[in-house]
Amino acid sequence: MDQISGAATRQDSAADTVIDLSVGGMTCASCVARVERAARKVPGVAAASVNLANERARISGHGFDAAAVIAAIGKAGYEARAVADAPEAAAGEEARRAAEGQRELRHVIVAAALTVPLVGAMALHMAGSRFMLPGWAELLLATPVQFWLGARFYRAGWAAARAFSGNMDLLVALGTSAAYGLSAVLLAEAWVTGRGAPPLYFDSAATVTTLILFGKWLEARARRQTGAALKALEALRPTTALVRGADGAEREVPIGQVRTGDLVVVRPGGRIPVDGTIEAGESAVDLSMLTGESLPVPKAAGGRVPGGAINGEGVLLVRTEAVGAETTLAKIIRLVETAQAEKAPIQRLVDRVAAVFVPAVVAVAAVTLAGWLLAGATVSAAILNAVAVLVIACPCALGLATPTAVMAGTGVAARHGILVKDAEALEAAERVDTVVFDKTGTLTEGKPSVVAVAPAEGVSEAELLAVMAGVQAGSEHPLARAVCARAAADGVAARPASGVTALPGRGVSGTVGGIGILIGSSRLLEEQGAAPGALAERATALEEEGRSVSWVIGEGRVLGLVAFGDAPKRGAREAVAALRAQGRRVVLLTGDNAGSAAAAARAVGIDEVIAGQLPEGKAATVAALRREGRVVAMVGDGVNDAPSLAAADIGMAMASGSDVAMHTAGITLMRGDPALVAAALDVARATMRKIRQGLFWAFAYNVIGIPLAAIGFLSPMVAGAAMAASSVSVVTNALLLRRWTPPVE
Repeated sequence: MDQISGAATRQDSAADTVIDLSVGGMTCASCVARVERAARKVPGVAAASVNLANERARISGHGFDAAAVIAAIGKAGYEARAVADAPEAAAGEEARRAAEGQRELRHVIVAAALTVPLVGAMALHMAGSRFMLPGWAELLLATPVQFWLGARFYRAGWAAARAFSGNMDLLVALGTSAAYGLSAVLLAEAWVTGRGAPPLYFDSAATVTTLILFGKWLEARARRQTGAALKALEALRPTTALVRGADGAEREVPIGQVRTGDLVVVRPGGRIPVDGTIEAGESAVDLSMLTGESLPVPKAAGGRVPGGAINGEGVLLVRTEAVGAETTLAKIIRLVETAQAEKAPIQRLVDRVAAVFVPAVVAVAAVTLAGWLLAGATVSAAILNAVAVLVIACPCALGLATPTAVMAGTGVAARHGILVKDAEALEAAERVDTVVFDKTGTLTEGKPSVVAVAPAEGVSEAELLAVMAGVQAGSEHPLARAVCARAAADGVAARPASGVTALPGRGVSGTVGGIGILIGSSRLLEEQGAAPGALAERATALEEEGRSVSWVIGEGRVLGLVAFGDAPKRGAREAVAALRAQGRRVVLLTGDNAGSAAAAARAVGIDEVIAGQLPEGKAATVAALRREGRVVAMVGDGVNDAPSLAAADIGMAMASGSDVAMHTAGITLMRGDPALVAAALDVARATMRKIRQGLFWAFAYNVIGIPLAAIGFLSPMVAGAAMAASSVSVVTNALLLRRWTPPVE
């Protein structure tokens, strides 16, 4: 178990343990399938998901031995190691991969230096020159390329063969060995018999190996770029913090030594090392890498700041609330890692193809060999055509099409403040045709203010506000804060309250001065059977103006009402227009009264409104839309939105809202900006388009290339170039996602 100390081990709802492993030596979709099979054979492992693009494996199950999983993957021919959460471990992993990249580049350069004379001599001969390299020189040049620089293909191919499986390496090893072996036999025969120089194919074997090595280096280089967004997030993790002690002295300590409650000093231009609340100081904080917010956000005492953000011109004194794995930045990184580790459902098609691909290609190559021999071709020609089939049939592109696009898509989304929970959420988001918005805090500012106070006969305005402020003093609900703010502004002291209890979707109850008090919506008023009396007309007028009305009930009678106003968020109308431009239906679903809901809908350009819904009613409405055949995205931010977020095909939670909503949602929007909804759906559509393009070209290369190679239209060298090009083009196409920008800025 020593090998997995510090591993990223987590608890999961569907499994006791989830670990992440780094897996080296994988080259294609067949490798992915073999690693997954090896891991699943370990007792206790319930599921294994391998990502070829970032060379990671996520293993989950109940009580399995992580060391046994690593050993099983090693026995299958691959190198597995634990992935640690610590920043220094991530840096070490990155350094290891960079070193591997440098070594691969050196191998490509040496292979090219040895291959160029072979190709040059062949080109001169084809141009009519009588110059030819001696056979022994070709053998000396091709041998190190075949058996030293190409040794990786033999090692991985042998491991696949021992497991009665196949992969890209096996195809390359078989193809180049056939060309090299045929040439060696012909050369030996010429030496023994004393005949003239025979036709040799060392140049084909060496060129194929060099091209594939070059293609793998380009592919690995491009794959590293798909994780650029995640690396940028990891780079935001500070390594030290300036902590102010009880004696007022400041000392710089490693971030791992900072504890909750510590006071951290953040100097101008410095990176905030912890999540916390500002105790003193004012500044503008750059949150762009965390939320996609383009402009610095003003912060002052009492404001919360996340670790990883960059402080502006002022000195801040921050009281630590979260460090390490509990910070907002760490959670964002984990969410992005999870999204990039999980397989998209569309990948299942690739997995099924990969399971039979290599054996099928070997069979086609055998049929090609036999067919050409039966047609009267020479042994050399038949073998070369079979070699071309083996070389061009590369399953690399198939294995890379989906994960590279998912990594690039989720990475660019995170850079713009959109966090995707997993690849399944991407697929669901792409298919959305109906977007359902909650109102308060989602389309509106969520910072309502009291616009009217109407006490019943015999009750003063100050008494009404004192009672309401007392019951709602401890609440974080926007309406409760608005009442307390109005009471404070009017100089009204809140009356002490006890037994305060939330009534989900209805309001709140408590006891003030021995009297039971209820505060809530018109629905609560109806349920209590309390008559509004003379206040009924005032309430109706306020609701028609688009105001939200809360009633105050004491001992069965109405004590008064308070009306609230809430302005639409800036850009909400443009966001709704963008969704309509995408061809999507937009619905407003809220627990507010019909008048308030209609006014908010008019302000942002929504025609379809469903008002007066309790949390369970919202969820039922979403379910009803799905039964109509609609693919529904629900957008919300509050605890009461969690049921409807879960009921939708894809839930989208504003990060400015509750943790419950964010945990339920498939997509988290890091800013409370409605424009991010259209952006999230657009990036999902763009990502899925790249996945389909990648899979199309991956299949097309093989569907077109294998028959051409079988009928003799492609030489092994051309086949090798095409095989390398297939992987590089698929990855490069996925990288174009990094240029994506939101439809509404």
